[in-house]
Amino acid sequence: MTDRRLFRSNGRVADACLRGTVMADRFEVGTLKQCALPVADLCSRPDGTRDKQMVFGQAFQVLESLEGWCFGYDPIDGYVGYLPQDVLIDPLTPTHRVSVRSGHVYSKADMKSAELISLPFGARLSATDGTGFLRLETGGFVAQQHVCSIETRSKDPALVAEMFLGTPYLWGGNTGFGIDCSGLVQMALQVCGVRSPRDSDHQFKEWPPLKDGAALRRGDLVFWEGHVGMMLDPVTLIHANAHHMQVAIEPLTQAKARIAAKEFGDMIGVARPLVD
Repeated sequence: MTDRRLFRSNGRVADACLRGTVMADRFEVGTLKQCALPVADLCSRPDGTRDKQMVFGQAFQVLESLEGWCFGYDPIDGYVGYLPQDVLIDPLTPTHRVSVRSGHVYSKADMKSAELISLPFGARLSATDGTGFLRLETGGFVAQQHVCSIETRSKDPALVAEMFLGTPYLWGGNTGFGIDCSGLVQMALQVCGVRSPRDSDHQFKEWPPLKDGAALRRGDLVFWEGHVGMMLDPVTLIHANAHHMQVAIEPLTQAKARIAAKEFGDMIGVARPLVD
């Protein structure tokens, strides 16, 4: 059965890489665009439900534009879906990314000036250095303390996840404005240079499971059917979850008991993504 989340075809158009393997009216390489809003929902269909979110400056490969919607995929994780056409612009080369949970874009290079928008962690920026502030090619200024070079890699995904403690739970969310379990894991790994699928079922299949009884350590991922969390130490878990309705820290034994009784059943495995 084809997984629509990764299937680059809607029947009318398909990615050129699928030529000869699927039926479609036409095949396209597509056009690279990027998200121009702080956050935009990637939907399962036009006006459909949110599958995940795209953030400012994030690339999107458009295969079709029709009736105000663009069908395509995220080149980083391969996720397929629809974005409103008016949230996409021609791509700029990113030079920096937002490195705090959220940061303001100011109208002037002055912290007392009016803020234009707020950008989430991971937003990609094309900017030039200034004194205390960077000037964005798209307009406005961001504080240097809130960004890092686009090449910068974090070394501890658990530390990244801890930045989002208390963030409201949002199904399909990918930002400090709202996030879900697999979005938190993906984001924490990606800024450490580890490619990660978006959803927990794909994440479970991405890395070889640890053997039963293996000692847990910081950064390990623990899985249930439909849920994932990250270990902060051998006994403590951080996860975005609907029980707390936020990113929360709790003992793994406590989480396992509650989740087994009321939510997803028993834990199904543990993985250890390797960070360089």
